[in-house]
Order: sequence, then structure tokens, then C-alpha cells
Amino acid sequence: MKRSFWCGIGALLLAAPASAQSLAGIWQGVENDTGQPGAYWPTVLRLQKSKGTSVFGILYEEVGTNPGITVTFQMQGTRTAAGLRLEHGEKLNETGWTPGNYWCDGSITFTYDPALEKLTGHATYRPQGDCTVGTITLYRIKLKSAATVPAGVESALRVSGRNVLWFADAELKQPLAAGNLYRAKLSKTTTFYLQQSYYPTKESPVVPITIQVTGTPPKARLPKPAPKPPVAPTPPVEPAPAPADTVAAAVPAPAPILPATPAPVVLPTVLFKVGKPELLPSSSPVLNQLAAELKARPELRLRIAGHADKIGEPDKNQALSEQRAGAVKDFLVKAGVAAERLNTVGYGDTRPRYPSPDVRNRRVEVEELK
Repeated sequence: MKRSFWCGIGALLLAAPASAQSLAGIWQGVENDTGQPGAYWPTVLRLQKSKGTSVFGILYEEVGTNPGITVTFQMQGTRTAAGLRLEHGEKLNETGWTPGNYWCDGSITFTYDPALEKLTGHATYRPQGDCTVGTITLYRIKLKSAATVPAGVESALRVSGRNVLWFADAELKQPLAAGNLYRAKLSKTTTFYLQQSYYPTKESPVVPITIQVTGTPPKARLPKPAPKPPVAPTPPVEPAPAPADTVAAAVPAPAPILPATPAPVVLPTVLFKVGKPELLPSSSPVLNQLAAELKARPELRLRIAGHADKIGEPDKNQALSEQRAGAVKDFLVKAGVAAERLNTVGYGDTRPRYPSPDVRNRRVEVEELK
């Protein structure tokens, strides 16, 4: 799509048929390379198989610098040897429209990479304004390891997708891990809830992955106790009562966020709304933990650094990175950390970790101030 335009994904939920090479499901990513420097459109595509080789679905896009401008198109097309070809159909919904703005439509030819569960699309648009071409890159979350694992044995759970976040609950309030691999020792059938943070939108899906567990956990073999030498009898001593925190100590504490070294630490689950300094709800658990660690170490001072991706205008990226660092500080202050212990800085798009565009460059780091 072009200019202030987007393809909106409506609230239509499409079920994916169970075919090994089926492209049905929910794909998430971005459109760029439209001839407009710095412009990008976060995208969600929902596909469902029809008769024969036919497919249909819904395409949603929003303007990367203004997520209030969106559009939803109905899509239809056919599978090809390399992937699929889709045509824009009826425009189902549009928000944020202003006079002079328009959405490009035409056809998109996708190539499918089954190893990465990736669709790479080349759009050719009908002549209208500056509509010409575009490149669309989409990924979907799909289980790539065994769907059934033995009880009580550490298993490597692998999924496809880009910048995947793992959660224990559908509300995304209990983060577990980030990445395509999660190692877990399960005792019962468990459902994980996954989401891609690669160009997230308000339509970004939450994908449930259920792992079946069979058998019973293996019993631990206790070593045979060595024979005890005879000892003289001693008068009985009444045991002291257990401290009140004995039960609490048995619950494993989460891994500390602040390391022993002064190197900067990325907060991977601290996420913001696209183009805004507003924290997403999934950021709360790790920030609450960080606040608790800071209160337990009252002598420690912290620098909070905001970073942006090299998309859009550098001045706006600089301002946004400063505002996001400030949003993290505000959260910690409300959680009881003294404001004078927190220093904020924004680096804009000057310190990318990955070749742009890449959502992982939009990050917040913390480090100890000496």
C-alpha cells in the first residue's frame, strides 16, 4: 500500500485446515519498498483454503507512523507451485481516511519458504497516483518440534515466526521466554500462548500451541545411605520452629534482570504501541520485577536507554526513543523507585543491533550507573 494507506484486518477469525503444505492461518509482517523512503506498513494476512487450489482471506494494514490509519481488504486467489497469488477484492473497512489519501490495490505474488514459514510477496498495483509496486514480508507461528513429549523430561520446543514471545496465559500477563526455542520440563499437557513482536499491530494474533504430555515423570533414584557409625545417645532436643519464610523459599525466584556486570541489558518483553511511547500490558511483569530488584538494592542507580529502528525521520525517532525511556522511568517511579536514582537517555536510530528494518532495534536497555 502507499502513502497514508493501510489494509485493515477485520475481526474475522479464520480456521486453518490441517494440511502439511497448507498456507491457511495468520501471517504477520510488513510492507515496504514502495518507492517512498522510510515508509512502511505493518501487515496481517489471514488465509483460508477454499475449493481445489483456491484460497481467500483478509488483508489488514496500518500506516507505520500513524496506526490510526488502517484498511481491510477481502482477498482471493490461488495456490501456485512456489506459493500463491492473491488479488485485492472488496474494501471491507477503512479508518483515518482524509481527502487526498488513497489505498493501492492490485495483485500480490507470494513465494513460500516452508523452513521459515515465510511468505515473500511482490505487489503490482493498478495505476492510481503513485501506486506502482511493493514488497511484503510475512511470517507465521507454527510448531516445528514434536507435539507430544514425555512427562518430566526436559524438551526443546521449537516454533517458526519472527521475534516470538512465549506466555503462560492468553492475556499475555505471564511472560516465559523470547525466541524460537523454549526448553521446558512438563508434567501435564500444557498450552502456551505465542505472539510475534515483528511489526506488531492491534490485530496481531495470539497463537495457542498445545503440547501433549504422556507417561509419568521418572522417579528420582536416591543414593543408598552409607552405614552410620555408632554414637553415644544424646538427650532429645526439641526442634526449633521453622522460620516463617520456609515455604516461600521453596518457590523458585525468577532470574534477576540486573546482572553482576555493568553491561547494558535489553528488556525483551518491554514493548510499546507502534509509533507511540505507550507501554503494552505485556511489559508490566518484567518492569515490576525490575522495580523490586531496585528497591532491594537502594544504593544502585540506573540508566534507562531508548532505541529506535532506522525507519522514518531521524528527528522523530530521537524524540520517540527519549519518550519511551521516560515511560519506563515513570512506571518504575510509580512502583516505588526514587526518581533521582533513574537517568534516561534516547539514542534514536543511531545504535541499531540488526540491519534495518528490524523491530528488534526498537528496544529499551538498562545499565548500572557508577
